[in-house]
Amino acid sequence: MVIKFIFCKILGWSINGKNNFTDKCIIIVAPHTHWLDFFLGITVRHILKIKIHFIGKKELFFFPLNFFLKYMGGIPVTRNSNTNTVESVAQIFKKKKKFRLALSPEGTRKKVFKWKTGFYYIAKKASVPIISVSLNIPKKQVNISEPFYPTSNIEKDTKSIKKNFEGAIGIIANFS
Repeated sequence: MVIKFIFCKILGWSINGKNNFTDKCIIIVAPHTHWLDFFLGITVRHILKIKIHFIGKKELFFFPLNFFLKYMGGIPVTRNSNTNTVESVAQIFKKKKKFRLALSPEGTRKKVFKWKTGFYYIAKKASVPIISVSLNIPKKQVNISEPFYPTSNIEKDTKSIKKNFEGAIGIIANFS
C-alpha cells in the first residue's frame, strides 16, 4: 500500500496498538490543536482500512464543501441548547449495524483546561466502547488504546481514559 509506505517508511510515522476498532465505538482523538489533524486522521484511517465518521457543526457543511465532508464520513450537527446531541448521536448508533465515530474530547482546536463530556455520555447511551487515539507529533506516533467500556463513574473513567494521552503533543506544542 503506497500511502502506508510513504507515511511509515518515508515520513517516519508509526501507528502503535492494535487495530481493535469494534463495529460500533467512540474514538476520541487528542490533542486536537490544528486543522491538519483532520488529514492525519484520514491518513491513519485509510492505512487501517476502517470506516470512521465524524461530526461537525452544520455551518461547515456548505456547498461545495458539504460533498467532500460527507464523502469523508462527516455528519452535520446542530449545536445549540435546543438540541440534544448526545441523544441524536446515540440514535445513529442504534440504527446502524456498523458505526465508528471519531471525536475530539476537547471539542475545539483552542486550548482548553477541561474536556467536554459528550463522548462519554454518547458511549454510555449507545452502549459502545471508547477507544483512545493519541497523537504525538514530535515523535511521529499515533497510539491506539484498547477498547474501554464506561462505567457509571465518569470521574474515575475519565482519569483512566486520560492516561492514554500522557505525553501526547499536538502540532501546536505549547497546547498541553
